Amino acid sequence: MSLTWSRLENVPLLELIGRGETRHTEFKRLVHSPKKIAKSIVAFANTEGGTVLVGVDDDRRITGIHSEKEMLEIVYDAVKLHTEPAVAIETEVVEYKKRLVLMVHVAESTQKPHYHIATERDPETFREVRVKKVYTREDSHNRVATDDRVCLMASSAEPIRLSFGAEEKMLLEYLDEHHSITARKFSTLSGIPMQQAMRTLVALVRSGTVVLVTEGQQSHYRLAGK
Repeated sequence: MSLTWSRLENVPLLELIGRGETRHTEFKRLVHSPKKIAKSIVAFANTEGGTVLVGVDDDRRITGIHSEKEMLEIVYDAVKLHTEPAVAIETEVVEYKKRLVLMVHVAESTQKPHYHIATERDPETFREVRVKKVYTREDSHNRVATDDRVCLMASSAEPIRLSFGAEEKMLLEYLDEHHSITARKFSTLSGIPMQQAMRTLVALVRSGTVVLVTEGQQSHYRLAGK
């Protein structure tokens, strides 16, 4: 059974740990880097929400945290410095056999997509550059979202704008024969810009006409129900 974040809030600590790491739960023995935990925070916000348990090892042992203040500072630095727009979180500290576990609750966001912000060194120029990535949660892992997935997230708060012109008719006929298509292939076949092709496909996904399928770092579209 899969639980959303709103229900995870009320699950006792030991029960939550007993289920292991899932789409909605992540264990961290310690947190040293705001940048690293920010990936999990962003991934939960962009998916269905979840809880990070700091002070729990991968083998489900409760190791505890040494400094509540230090861990909270790292977590809030993660949100402030490495998420954009800033992700809303709630924190609580639970004690078990004199060991403290920090629980970081992240609700599914209504402001998707949230970006993970990091500074990395360019391998060619050796200069520090600002890197923005969107992460989502897949099973118990954080994955970089494809451009198609990011576009779908960004459109979720907007009204669906859909027309059935020549491009859409050609697309549906192509899918009926070939079963799947990428945004780039649709752009090439229709002669429309890549961003317009992606927006058209996303509108069709939101209307229920086609579905977006992501496999690894590749996305393609199929007719719904096929």
